[in-house]
Amino acid sequence: MASDLEVAVLMAVFRARPDREAELAAVLARYVVLTRRAPSCRNVDLLASATESGRFLVIEKWDSADNARAHLDTELMTDMAEAAVPLLAGKPEIDLLDTISAHDLM
Repeated sequence: MASDLEVAVLMAVFRARPDREAELAAVLARYVVLTRRAPSCRNVDLLASATESGRFLVIEKWDSADNARAHLDTELMTDMAEAAVPLLAGKPEIDLLDTISAHDLM
């Protein structure tokens, strides 16, 4: 039954340095495409703020909180971080969220 399934949400907010928005968007877009292939990943979305230039949000849904945490230590994540750090205006905000009303259609 779908209601018995756990869904963990990993969220990250990135702010680009001025004039580095396109580069950061490209790094994050590549990361999103590759992360979608991870076995326990349900979905990943990349969003750009309509109100704050250079602000990006990555929202990931995982089969479990343990899988989301394990992903943080993968080569894919560290490669993205290495490419993104020089493009960032500051430290990204990363949070693992408990779902209240997140749901996937199966």
